[in-house]
Amino acid sequence: MSPGASQTREDFMPDSRDPEAQADGFAHVRNAHESEMAEDYVELIAELIEAHGEARPVDIAERLGVKAPTVTKNISRLKQAGLVRREKYRSVFLTERGQALAEACRRRHRIVVAFLQSLGIDEVTAERDAEGIEHHVSEATLLAFEKHIKRPG
Repeated sequence: MSPGASQTREDFMPDSRDPEAQADGFAHVRNAHESEMAEDYVELIAELIEAHGEARPVDIAERLGVKAPTVTKNISRLKQAGLVRREKYRSVFLTERGQALAEACRRRHRIVVAFLQSLGIDEVTAERDAEGIEHHVSEATLLAFEKHIKRPG
C-alpha cells in the first residue's frame, strides 16, 4: 500500500457537491446538534407530565442519565428560549411553544421508529437509533418514511 493510502477496503468517494452546498450540509448538522438537547428535554418533560402530572428535575436527571446541575443549567436555557416555565424548587412545565415542540418531536420519533421497524429492525434497536436520527431528518424524508410505512405490504 502506498504512503497516505487508506487501509480500509472501501474506496473513498469525494463529495461532488459544490463547496456552498457542502457547507450548507454541515451547517444543517450543527444546527440539529444544537437543538437536540432542547428537543430531548421537552419530549421527556411532556412524557413525565402525562405519566405523573409533573416533571421534576430529579426525574429528568434520572431518565436522561445526567446529574442534577446539568438539568438545572439546561432547564434555565429552555426557560430563556420560552419552552418551559418553572419556579425555584418546583416542577417544570411546558409553555405552549414547548408543548408544540414536544408534539413535533414525538411525531418524528414515532415515524422514524415505525420506518426502522418496517425494515425489520427490532423494537429496542429502532427506539435507540431513532433517538439520533430524529434530530437530523428533514420533513421531506419524514414524508417519504411515512409513505413507505403506509405502502401496502
